[in-house]
Amino acid sequence: MAEAIMLAGTRKGLFIGRSDESRREWVWDKPEFAMQEIYSAAIDMRDGSTRLLAGATSPHWGPQVFRSDDLGRSWTETKGGAIRFPEDTDTSLERIWQLRPAPDGQPDVVYAGTEPSALFRSTDRGETFALVRGLWDHPHRPSWHPGGGGQAIHTIVPHPTDAATVTVAMSTGGVYRTSDAGESWNPFNRGIGAEFIPGESPEYGQCVHKVAMNPANPDRLYAQNHGGVFRTDDAGQSWKSIAEGLPGDFGFPIVVHPHKPDTIYVFPLVADIERFPPGGKPGIWRSDDAGETWRETGPGLPREAYTAVLRDAFSTDQEDPAGLYVGTRHGAIWVSNDEGGTWAEVRSNLPDVLCVRAAVV
Repeated sequence: MAEAIMLAGTRKGLFIGRSDESRREWVWDKPEFAMQEIYSAAIDMRDGSTRLLAGATSPHWGPQVFRSDDLGRSWTETKGGAIRFPEDTDTSLERIWQLRPAPDGQPDVVYAGTEPSALFRSTDRGETFALVRGLWDHPHRPSWHPGGGGQAIHTIVPHPTDAATVTVAMSTGGVYRTSDAGESWNPFNRGIGAEFIPGESPEYGQCVHKVAMNPANPDRLYAQNHGGVFRTDDAGQSWKSIAEGLPGDFGFPIVVHPHKPDTIYVFPLVADIERFPPGGKPGIWRSDDAGETWRETGPGLPREAYTAVLRDAFSTDQEDPAGLYVGTRHGAIWVSNDEGGTWAEVRSNLPDVLCVRAAVV
């Protein structure tokens, strides 16, 4: 029988929810990695088996990647620390912000995005990683500066069919892309605003919060910026604003429907100096025409919650209809089994939720 599993990474451990394939009633395990920050998690189902990955930061032992091949019932620490900067970089790892399995055509490749901003690549399904030197040695790197959350690569978007093409995003620094398997990287930020940098659209330096893509249309990507929501139809060569119609253009996550490339979701906040939903009423907004128009989803969310949703705390599964999963900074988990038509709170009183991943396995 199929089982639904949800990983909720928090500032004080990883919480695992389990359900049947209806995804309606959830039972929660005791927390794994208690008191460790779980900034990243992944569910890798590429080879017919399921491997869970978690990026944990211990206040004593530092950052580490853990893996589970039994749906989270036991965990193994990856070899030799898994992610370490080479000695010649004179740099130490602070956090693992993103764990991203590559597409099906690359069954053993897993990417990791870190703080400080760097990209690592694994060819053994997340057991060991190597630094992608082409990005680390980029001449722009000395000009990348920490945003409010740190200087980190938090988004990795591999091309669905071209293994040599990968897009990353960082705060701050913006969007960069390689087309030669990481040997060289170019900024792809034209049209993305950066109100804190003079000029209309600098080449790089933007504080992009998240980038998302549906594999069915890899030239169309969406970005939730520090201020603004944007779309590109030419693989990042140019971007345009799609924020009109939203109650606010500040936010952290942006999510693309797993089967509909033109359907996207955001969680608007007032502004960087007021990180609450407008009026204190949380709302998840949906567009079905690639951001040309927007409508609020629901019902089922609280009428009042002065909270926020972080960049990796909103995700989908691959089911039809798709499930949507949202974790909040006040420790709630909201789930929709009908693509945002209705919502239900399936968990409360967690620590600050940093990331959410879910799948039916």
